[in-house]
Amino acid sequence: MENSFAITTTFIAYLILMLAIGVIAYQRTKNSSDYFLGGRSLGPWPAALSAGASDMSGWLLLGLPGYAYAAGIEAFWLAGGLLVGTWLNWLINAKRLRTYSITTDALTLPEFLSRRFNDKSKMIQVISAFFILLFFLFYTSSGLVAGGKLFETVFGLDYTTAVVIGTVCVVSYTLFGGFLAVSWTDLVQGLLMAAALMIVPIAAMEGGFSDLGGQLENINPELLTLWNDSKGEPLSAIAIISLVAWGLGYFGQPHILARFKATRTNKDLTTARRIAVVWTALSMLGAMLVGIVGLIYVNNSGVTVDDGEKIFMLLVNSLFHPVIAGILLAAILAAVMSTADSQLLVSSSALAEDFYKQVFKQDASSEEIVMVGRIAVIGISIVALVLAMTPDSSVLGLVSYAWAGFGAAFGPALILSLYWARMNRNGALAGILVGGITIVVWKQLSGGWFDVYEIVPGIIFSTISIVVVSLLTGEPEESVKAQHAKFEKQLVELD
Repeated sequence: MENSFAITTTFIAYLILMLAIGVIAYQRTKNSSDYFLGGRSLGPWPAALSAGASDMSGWLLLGLPGYAYAAGIEAFWLAGGLLVGTWLNWLINAKRLRTYSITTDALTLPEFLSRRFNDKSKMIQVISAFFILLFFLFYTSSGLVAGGKLFETVFGLDYTTAVVIGTVCVVSYTLFGGFLAVSWTDLVQGLLMAAALMIVPIAAMEGGFSDLGGQLENINPELLTLWNDSKGEPLSAIAIISLVAWGLGYFGQPHILARFKATRTNKDLTTARRIAVVWTALSMLGAMLVGIVGLIYVNNSGVTVDDGEKIFMLLVNSLFHPVIAGILLAAILAAVMSTADSQLLVSSSALAEDFYKQVFKQDASSEEIVMVGRIAVIGISIVALVLAMTPDSSVLGLVSYAWAGFGAAFGPALILSLYWARMNRNGALAGILVGGITIVVWKQLSGGWFDVYEIVPGIIFSTISIVVVSLLTGEPEESVKAQHAKFEKQLVELD
């Protein structure tokens, strides 16, 4: 009872802190630019950690440790791909996207792609918004499921009650504070996640990592090789490519790209890139150590764990005082909340800016767009909550390729739009459609190379479509060329 009370008190204090940040951000939110991009006022620390925390979600404290628990250092293929992808995304996209979004006066990713190619039909904006709403609806639902299971496990609550409580917490500060609340809370949550992932394995090993390899070899020597799986079977080229290819998804994630556009200056992005890469490296190293050290702990102590993804919670509950355990377990809630809030905000911006304003009321005022955005947060949350009440493989299964869907639909289109002046509106539309559809179709196929992670063919086919269609359908309009030239000049000035 005492342990439960201490953990509950810690969780409540943490949630109150998040809501307080939302109230402060609400006082600084005056228009749609403030609500959806924080008035482009983020410094390097909130930009970097907000991007990282909104990206990693609960899988950083549950999924990746569980993978390392089962597969050993094979997990480095996945972690390495994600680390390189993080670095390249900041290096390739950040400054150019921020600058070009200022040149086009665009808030959302669909709005940017539409204005970049002067798409008078608004097809690019509407189709892009459709993909965002489709994938993020189920992605957000999975986050609510994870939050519900955390509350259910820690507090013994009924699952339905647990999901509702988690949803209300996330919606509250997202609804009022918008992008600033999401970014500031992500800063706190990102620091908490990294600290928890470094503290837990050190405590479990009592600081002594010198014999880590020897202990792991005694359990299963195959856990120490990058080239074999835990059963001793060689990893296929398809398996390695699929793991490393996760890093390709970064280039098209709307909630991460929003942080680039919201940063204060281009110079801040250089500092933010370094912070983001260090944070990602430390967090993923910590997550893998949690899994590996957890396996050793379970083997030495005789404790049983029915699910490798629960190893973080097992170590925390076994090793720490209830108050400290409450803080460390709050890191899981932080991971879930930091992703769910970003997904809600991007989804609401797609519905308000890219659907409502473009299709229904083009002369809508900034205040009206913010109101519609807030209503959208509630509406999307309710639908996601309904889906989360009956979690099944069809809901959670879509999340496994939502990352690939965004990467393939938007990644090639965005990168080429930032670098290739010859790209035109038809090429962009073809790339978005082909990339998104390839992900959905490829997922249904199996056998041989069809088993490769669907983001690989998705990005390849999307890129080919953009190049071929752009070259076959004529050069961009003169106004589009002039805008691109203005962007290149402005890029030099802002640097």
